[in-house]
Amino acid sequence: MRWARSPAASRSSNSRRGSRKLTKGEFSDNVSTGVDAFTFRQPLGVVAIISPFNFPAMVPLWFAPIALAAGNAVILKPSEKDPSAAVWMGELLAEAGLPEGVFTVLQGDKQAVDGLIESPDVAAISFVGSTAIARSVYERGSAQGKRVQAFGGAKNHMLVLADADLDTAADAAVSAAYGSAGERCMAVSVVLAVEEIADDLVRRIDERAATLRVGDGRRDCDMGPLVTAQHRERVASYIDVAAQDGATVVRDGRDITVDGDDAGFWLGPTLIDRVPTSSAVYSDEIFGPVLSVVRVRDLAEGIALINTSRYGNGTALFTADGGAARRFQRDAHVGMIGVNVPIPVPVAFHSFGGWKDSLFGDTKAYGPQSFQFFSREKAVTLRWPEHMSAGLSMGFPGND
Repeated sequence: MRWARSPAASRSSNSRRGSRKLTKGEFSDNVSTGVDAFTFRQPLGVVAIISPFNFPAMVPLWFAPIALAAGNAVILKPSEKDPSAAVWMGELLAEAGLPEGVFTVLQGDKQAVDGLIESPDVAAISFVGSTAIARSVYERGSAQGKRVQAFGGAKNHMLVLADADLDTAADAAVSAAYGSAGERCMAVSVVLAVEEIADDLVRRIDERAATLRVGDGRRDCDMGPLVTAQHRERVASYIDVAAQDGATVVRDGRDITVDGDDAGFWLGPTLIDRVPTSSAVYSDEIFGPVLSVVRVRDLAEGIALINTSRYGNGTALFTADGGAARRFQRDAHVGMIGVNVPIPVPVAFHSFGGWKDSLFGDTKAYGPQSFQFFSREKAVTLRWPEHMSAGLSMGFPGND
């Protein structure tokens, strides 16, 4: 009898083959007379993952499976704001048969992070969080001799040209700006609209934002609350800043009817037009459901604004012009680029990460670069001796 393999089994087998391919080395035969050379990769030992509040399961799963597949033991330090998902992951791994101590969940706040940075037993740290903390973790961890990849903040721009499909662009802007209540590093927080279509695009975005329901996520709602009362107040304060700086508040997320408990940290979709680039509303990572619209003359001005941002995480272009798209994807100083795609998170065949203040370190998350981060290469040059001595050689081995 022949047994058909399920798609899930095939994907699992392909995944195992993929991890072996990324951790194996290369072999060079007869690099010199009777001398062969090869490389292979070995695990680092104990590695730490420090994950943020906004994706308590997804972000750890960017790192932990690859770190484990590369042969390391993992310490996961989840955000103290939502620690239970990490515990659940640990329980599932234990149930699956992972040996005790290979995956450890460490609860705590800054003190726990400091301990991981200072511990001589931790060889590498993967961190995701705010830019200020990412920079600190990178600098302090690197000073301790650890490998560190620290993913920081973002201010993702979406440039819409006059030839774009405006309904598609408006759908994308609303989905990317207000999904997860804007609390994600890949949120679109700035729309750069060329002048001739800006009024029309803002109107379409506002019409769609008006349909979003804010409330309890266990009900039929589109947006939930922000993470804490303090964060909600910080995000809401930017609406007043925008008005003071001369921007037009098209939709104020403070004026909403909520399908949820009155004590929730609610803030609805907020749309602000004609935001000056000198305003903190434009330059700061707000990390909430606030979408700014900045008007530009053309593609060149849009790219120039994107490139002057301190962040370089993700960006997107909406256009029907292939030449404009090619120029954009080559000239934008950003690590992840979408063309008619609002949130350019690459599939796991590739790696995730930005440029500039969005990433501190030399390697990105998941994909091929993650295997490089969680392992180190060893090179071997060998020669099996003949029965007779080859004599002395004062050069480098293998160079004769």
